[in-house]
Amino acid sequence: MVALRCYRDVRRRGSNLIFERHIAEAVHGKLPFPIYTSDAVDVSDRFPEKVDLVSTFGGDGTILRAASLFSYQESVPPILSFSMGTLGFLGEWKFEEYKRAWREVYMSGSDVQVEDLVEPHTQTAVLQGRAGGVAEAKGGLRPGWERVRGKSMGISRTSKVLLRHRLRVGIYDSHGNNIGGKVMPTSADEPDLEPPMRPSRGSQQCLHAINEVSIDRGVHPHLAMIDIYVNNHFLTEAVADGLIISTPTGSTAYSLSAGGPIVHPLVKSMIITPISARSLSFRPLVLPLNTKVVLKLSKRNRGRELPVSIDGKRRAGVGAGMEIRIEGESLVQGAGGVWAGGVPCIIRASGKGEPEGIAEDDDSWVGGLNGLLKFNYPFGEVH
Repeated sequence: MVALRCYRDVRRRGSNLIFERHIAEAVHGKLPFPIYTSDAVDVSDRFPEKVDLVSTFGGDGTILRAASLFSYQESVPPILSFSMGTLGFLGEWKFEEYKRAWREVYMSGSDVQVEDLVEPHTQTAVLQGRAGGVAEAKGGLRPGWERVRGKSMGISRTSKVLLRHRLRVGIYDSHGNNIGGKVMPTSADEPDLEPPMRPSRGSQQCLHAINEVSIDRGVHPHLAMIDIYVNNHFLTEAVADGLIISTPTGSTAYSLSAGGPIVHPLVKSMIITPISARSLSFRPLVLPLNTKVVLKLSKRNRGRELPVSIDGKRRAGVGAGMEIRIEGESLVQGAGGVWAGGVPCIIRASGKGEPEGIAEDDDSWVGGLNGLLKFNYPFGEVH
């Protein structure tokens, strides 16, 4: 039903719809138009280049699911999310607004210049050209973004892009080998879901997390003992139920429930949050994005593996001698001026044109704190 309602707004602009295989098998016979899915042989190299825009229909978990499909990739296509779930802190659009959302993306244009993505990270996703004309790009564009460029509808009808940083996660065995490319979700709750796209040959096989990386004691009754290293310096031995390393985006997720701080998504940082630490002096830490964090099992740990999760999905068990190496993902300019990194999320515009300061840029984030998290609401007050 969702695909059918979006069909006219997508297909008439010369675009095709790609579904995950299990969804395609369920709906292809019910739709009056052809749909496409990925091929297992095709996903590692060619498939990401074919995706110009990702659209999600659900809650925050659906957005995490979409981003996880590109967890081995250096770039993620722009994500247009429709909130149809429960909390929906990351979901920007209501499904009833799908016509406006598609119109702003296609007609206003999401061909954001590279320099607009770098500083600041939230910019109006439109390049204003001559009245009624096609916007002209002055800088290099992310591959594929030119497919969604179009006519400008004026300064009050623009979409914006919020670039969310991810964490680069490497899992190393006791011999120092990166086994990240061999680590797959271990959950059996959703056996029909496709795995993330495999890394290309010759890549470093690092995974990426948009929310957090967590390591915990699992079903074992004993506290986990984890050595934490920051920039090759020993920080502390954490004795707790576990640890969370999160992004600013993930600061309102698991980390917040564990007592971590709320961090604005534009702040280039990562957060270390203990889960029920034994010591009351172990407080959450906010570190620069370029910090290198290494987690190892302490020699005093009770001799069993500790489960590791990335964005809520169990990945593997970390045993003695293994390491988890985490660092923030930054925008990188490669050959030919191509930029990679981050998760570009399409958000609604304020309708006031190009924002001059961060205050106007913060409308959706502040609204999420007040409307969804009920930030600083008095006890017993009804709203």
